[in-house]
Amino acid sequence: MPFVRISLLQGRSAEYLQALSDGIHQAMVDTFDVPPSDRFQIIHQHRAGELLFDRDYLAGPRSEAFTLIAITAGKPRSNARRQAFYQTLVRRLHAKIGLDPEDVMVVITTTAAEEWSFGGGRMNGGTVA
Repeated sequence: MPFVRISLLQGRSAEYLQALSDGIHQAMVDTFDVPPSDRFQIIHQHRAGELLFDRDYLAGPRSEAFTLIAITAGKPRSNARRQAFYQTLVRRLHAKIGLDPEDVMVVITTTAAEEWSFGGGRMNGGTVA
């Protein structure tokens, strides 16, 4: 179960945010071995001065449309699978909402299944995506 935090500057429409969310999720389903019903996302919209980023560090140039996608995953993926996800993600977001690929930053963190509780105070002992 990947848990996704999406951070961007405020001012986007509800339709834009839904398309952003859908694009991220579909890229994960298509290339990151995530079941279609496994969707847990939080969208954080920040005021000016609350989302600080370098315009050119290791990519760019970045614009005010900069979007940080932080994924906490329950199992590791191969480099090939991660690269396929990154490429599918930026292509899909560019096509759906016009988001420049240089404005998309992704950070993936992997955890053990036991570090998740899906409810009821029960530790997950099985496999998570």
